[in-house]
Amino acid sequence: MPQDSKPPAWQAAETRDWIAYYDRVAGGEPRETLKLALGKFDDEREPGRSRPGPLAIDLGCGDGRDTAELIRRNWRVLAIDDHPEGLRRLRERSDADIKAALADGRLEIREQSFVQVELPACDLLNASFALPFCPPEQFAALWVKIVRAIEPAGRFAGQLFGDRDSWSIIEDRTHHTRDQAIALFDDFILERFNEEERDGEDAMSNHKHWHVFHVVARKRS
Repeated sequence: MPQDSKPPAWQAAETRDWIAYYDRVAGGEPRETLKLALGKFDDEREPGRSRPGPLAIDLGCGDGRDTAELIRRNWRVLAIDDHPEGLRRLRERSDADIKAALADGRLEIREQSFVQVELPACDLLNASFALPFCPPEQFAALWVKIVRAIEPAGRFAGQLFGDRDSWSIIEDRTHHTRDQAIALFDDFILERFNEEERDGEDAMSNHKHWHVFHVVARKRS
C-alpha cells in the first residue's frame, strides 16, 4: 500500500466492524507463542509437583481462543479486552472448562482499555496480536505496566507489528523497527523472537503486507 494512501475506514480500531471480525475468526486455535510459553513452564515444573493456581493475564483476549487454552491447562486467568462483543462471546463459549472456571472464580473477565487497564502481578502475560492496537502515545505507559506486572522468571508471549507492515500508516496503531522491538525486552531473556514478513490477507480477506515479531520472553530473576 503506498505510504501516502489513506487506509479504509474499517481498519481504524474505533470504526472497525468487530462483530464481522469475530465471526471470521471464531473457532481459532490458540496462538503458537502462547503454546510455546506454556511448554516452557511445563518443562520447568518439578516432577510430581505443580504450582498451585499460577496467574495469566490474557490482554486483548477477544473471544477467548487463548483464554480457553490457559484454563484447560489449569491456569487462573484474568481476561481483558475493551470490546464488549469479544467479551460477550468469551462468556458464552460452549467450552465446559470456561463455564466451570467462571463459576469457581478461576476466570475473571474485565472490560478495560489500554489506558484504563490495571495489571496485577502475574506469571504470564499473553498479548496475542493485541499490542499493535494500542495508540502510539499510550504504548510506553502500557509497556511499563506490562513489565512491572510480570514476576521474575515469568513470561511474556505475544506479537508486535513491524515498521514495514502495511497498517503502519494507520494513526492509532503502534509499530516498531526490529531494534526497537528487541529493546523492549531488556529485562527479559528472549526465548523466541521470530520476524515474519510476507504478503497475504488479514482476517477480513483484505490484501495486507504482514511484518510481525512473534515473541516469547522470560523475565530475568
